[in-house]
Amino acid sequence: MSEQGANDRQRIEELETRLTFQEQALVELSDALAAARADIALHEAALRRVVEELKSARGSGVSVDPADEPPPPHY
Repeated sequence: MSEQGANDRQRIEELETRLTFQEQALVELSDALAAARADIALHEAALRRVVEELKSARGSGVSVDPADEPPPPHY
């Protein structure tokens, strides 16, 4: 095999190795993105529940503002 052929083969192997690592990194990033999206969806649902609870607490006459609370008995 000529020197040029050996260099080409070495270069191809290096490119194949890089491609393999890039493919693996892409899979890992995709998995991380999917997990982050799932976390965001859970947090959004929890936030919606909290907002609804606050709205219903306001509607029931319960104050959610600490300034509206009467002072503790020891004052």
